Amino acid sequence: MEGGDGGGEAERVCVVTGGRGFAARHLVEMLLRSPKWSVVRIADLGPSIRLDPAEEEAPLGGAIRSGRAIYVSADLCDKSQVVKACQGADAVFHMAAPDSSINNFKLHYSVNVEGTKNIIDACIECKVKRLIYTSSPSVVFDGVHGIYNADESMPYPDKYNDSYSETKAVAEALVIKANGVNGLLTCCIRPSSIFGPGDKLLVPSLVTAARAGKSKFIVGDGNNMYDFTYVENVAHGHICAEQALASGGVVAERAAGQAYFITNMEPIKFWEFMSWILEGLGYQRPGKKIPAAVVMPIAHVVELIYRILGPWGMSVPQLTPSRIRLLSCNRTFSSLKARDQIGYTPIVSLEDGLRRTIESYSHLHAEQQIERSLRSDRPSKIYLCMGSGNVADVLLWKEKKKTITILLLLILVYQYFFVYDYTFITTVMRFLSAVTLILFIHGFLPMQLFGYKIEKIPPSYFHFTEEMSHRVALSVGSSWNSSMDVLKTLCKGKDWSLFLKVILGLVFLNIIGAISLQNLFRIGVPFLFIAFYVYDRKEAEIDDMFHRALSSAMRIKSDATHRLSTYRQSIANR
Repeated sequence: MEGGDGGGEAERVCVVTGGRGFAARHLVEMLLRSPKWSVVRIADLGPSIRLDPAEEEAPLGGAIRSGRAIYVSADLCDKSQVVKACQGADAVFHMAAPDSSINNFKLHYSVNVEGTKNIIDACIECKVKRLIYTSSPSVVFDGVHGIYNADESMPYPDKYNDSYSETKAVAEALVIKANGVNGLLTCCIRPSSIFGPGDKLLVPSLVTAARAGKSKFIVGDGNNMYDFTYVENVAHGHICAEQALASGGVVAERAAGQAYFITNMEPIKFWEFMSWILEGLGYQRPGKKIPAAVVMPIAHVVELIYRILGPWGMSVPQLTPSRIRLLSCNRTFSSLKARDQIGYTPIVSLEDGLRRTIESYSHLHAEQQIERSLRSDRPSKIYLCMGSGNVADVLLWKEKKKTITILLLLILVYQYFFVYDYTFITTVMRFLSAVTLILFIHGFLPMQLFGYKIEKIPPSYFHFTEEMSHRVALSVGSSWNSSMDVLKTLCKGKDWSLFLKVILGLVFLNIIGAISLQNLFRIGVPFLFIAFYVYDRKEAEIDDMFHRALSSAMRIKSDATHRLSTYRQSIANR
């Protein structure tokens, strides 16, 4: 599809925000290969552009030197910088976004929502004619229910899986609403699960998991279908959208203000796709299945620990409830609307895309990592799962001085709060008294003491914002509704599996509740420091034992279910 603006040189400047990102780099290369654009302006956060050695020899290096590609440092949260980046542009490809794996609402809202508002305002102020926004299929994903062959008529959900998806949906709605304002035409692209050369998330994380011995497990039944999109097809989809808006007439009217799913149009089993990449790089393909229901409680505990210890240096864990849902559910989307309205069809097949991706990561091939894999200091799975930070160093005795210091502090806490077997209320009161004393002493200390700088605690640390209150209320309400759904199901008297899970859960809570705070602290703390340390040293043996126990449990469950079904059938036939 060719552009039909007919406006001459004034229409040959385009801007790519987040232009140094994974997919954006491929779009920039594709734009530079097109004779349509006389100048491609690359906007990103960095103060200047640093080209990789391969880029120096590629068209991008030559374009930078010739002036056909221009780098502009721009913070999306600074409207004046955004206006400067968009000045004189005919089209803007808004691809900038923060890391989706970091569930930080404040960060995502400031970039995805406030940043997109600034982009829209700048486009209107600078009389930009076309704005193509990189959205996400997650804007229609609630994090719980799978999606199979969804089209663009699927509505936004009431609740989202994470802050990234939620803020992306808000930004997409803003872009669609801006269509037609001051002559601006807008369009949103929803690329599904991007992969390809230059990716710093999917393939590297897969290889990290393979080296840690975690790639052999399949979460769920392994039959969940996914739509993946090769990165060049993503870039091609953006160009198709821009050309449709630029063509004028019925085509432009039909595409303006619309959102489009972009995929390779070749749905594949999620774990089959992962197996192709792993085997292509010389690693073992996943084969051992673990039910999502078994992993989910562990993921909730890991997420809770991260919420508590994240501010103290714990890195973002890989095992979270949202990630478990993504690994075990269907996520496929129809690209027929994109094909019919903007002329999009994939230019690289899934097989070719996988081959090119594997070739580009030859340096991560298993044969290149044999020596590293055999080293005794190879990070264990538990170390990686705990974030490879201060928390892991302490619990796994990597930094013995830190571990001993923390243990001494915990002993002091035990002596002060638990040794006399106080009641729960007495313990809480003593804790609040200690905190009050510490805060008071910290408050009147000078900024400098014996050459050490004393950081003062800002008042905002103690403020519960309206946003936090809203999110807590939503979380409580959601938990309540989930509990009521369980009770409704139990009332029907048919779901024996759910009944057994509830009974076992209540028995476990009853056991925990019967333990005094003193004993819980006395047993729990040593258990953490000993159990994690032992697993760190004997992970292969423990994993093997766990897998055998899990297989036995699944066989027992299958046999029990079969016998119960047979028994109920025999009763029904009487």
